[in-house]
Amino acid sequence: MTTEIKVPVLPESVADASVATWHVKVGDKVSRDQNLVDIETDKVVLEVVSPEDGVITEILEDEGATVLGEQVIARVGAADAAPAEASSDTGSEKKESASNDSGEKQVVKIKVPVLPESVADATIATWHVSEGDSVERDQNLVDIETDKVVLEVVAPESGVISKIMNPEGDTVLGEQDIAEITAGGSAAPAAKTEEAPAESGDEVMSPSVRRLVKEKGLDASKIKGTGKNGKITKEDVEAFEKQGASAPAPKQAASSTPAPAAPVGERTQKRVPMTRLRKTIANRLLEAKNSTAMLTTFNEINMKPIMDLRKQYKDVFEERHGARLGFMSFYVKAVVEALKRFPAVNASIDGDDIVYHNYFDVSIAVSTPRGLVTPVLRDCDKMNFAEIENGIRELAIKGRDGKLTVEEMQGGNFTITNGGVFGSLLSTPIINLPQTAILGMHKIQDRPMAVDGKVEILPMMYLALSYDHRLIDGKESVGFLVTVKELLEDPARLLLDI
Repeated sequence: MTTEIKVPVLPESVADASVATWHVKVGDKVSRDQNLVDIETDKVVLEVVSPEDGVITEILEDEGATVLGEQVIARVGAADAAPAEASSDTGSEKKESASNDSGEKQVVKIKVPVLPESVADATIATWHVSEGDSVERDQNLVDIETDKVVLEVVAPESGVISKIMNPEGDTVLGEQDIAEITAGGSAAPAAKTEEAPAESGDEVMSPSVRRLVKEKGLDASKIKGTGKNGKITKEDVEAFEKQGASAPAPKQAASSTPAPAAPVGERTQKRVPMTRLRKTIANRLLEAKNSTAMLTTFNEINMKPIMDLRKQYKDVFEERHGARLGFMSFYVKAVVEALKRFPAVNASIDGDDIVYHNYFDVSIAVSTPRGLVTPVLRDCDKMNFAEIENGIRELAIKGRDGKLTVEEMQGGNFTITNGGVFGSLLSTPIINLPQTAILGMHKIQDRPMAVDGKVEILPMMYLALSYDHRLIDGKESVGFLVTVKELLEDPARLLLDI
């Protein structure tokens, strides 16, 4: 009996995914619940496990391929039946290897992954290799960008890049050939590349460098390459341009009329097309601003009471609970209490209805290598300080490693973002749809403040609450922010529930 391995059901906001890493190959024996493959979306990495014991009889989608929800990507057969199916694959592999040994080296085409129905085309974002480079199996060759995700295309075989058909910036279609690899090749192409500089500059430049030379109108044969095997790098082009800006200036003045050419060397500009991903981010941010009546109100808080409390108990807290006592647990606790007092801030708009939530799931903005994500800390009203700190730390680590699940990213009734960790003194955060409010925390900075008729230097922080004025009135927004301020300036209220 053969069991199909399918891509998990993707949430509505995710159109497609890509096969990130196969942990098995055809012919491998697998056990029930063993992780077979990692599927990556623009938000999370999903692990697909084996539903039963058996043998991998077929892998339909290679690493880097774009797949849809519930698409079949592999098959697992019974332990006794699978070897026969696997043997046919092995036999074909032997035939291919035999033909490669007896005849010419095999040329493998690198294709654009299959694009989903909602994506018409894609753009070559970055080539990580150039013609003549030796590559290993599963090495990332090129990043292909759509308006939703960036897809990494890896080498299916070890060999040498023999041809790159589409340079960076080209628009390509699904399954289009963009490069060729000579499988099994090694140092021979590199030797040719060493001789190439004397004959042609194009053969010692990557597509991005070649395009840069063309844009600047430079002579590639006069540029000295400092890269591997004499390759010309972008730094070589920039250095050559700077040298040419001073020396050849008089020749240009003699041969051509435009005199302003010399000073332009110090006042250059670079025009780069906006990436698809950046366009999508821009559209979503505009959607939040255009579809909501967004308004921001501010206040400031004295952080000295919390800082004194942390200084007094941080060592005991860490020893007792195994977690550092940070500021975020205080922020979350204060926000939850304020949400209880102002239910409209914990609500959302669905068409012509207002949905009031009787639970407190708070989205925490976390910075990751792929950008800012907002995983959800659920049922915060039932958590103590240590549980909140451990929960936020766990989400931050998962975000950094790309291990956040779809469930951890979905939902959330209110968002907290702390731009203060990057040094932001004041900002107006944008609402995280479909939520109706977001609280921005900022840098703690010593400032002179009037206290009981005297000037004192206190650690102050600005609070910014952006909210949807269609649902939340000024009275509620200001009351919410004042509540957060009072709770943070007197942390005992959080413990006494007053």
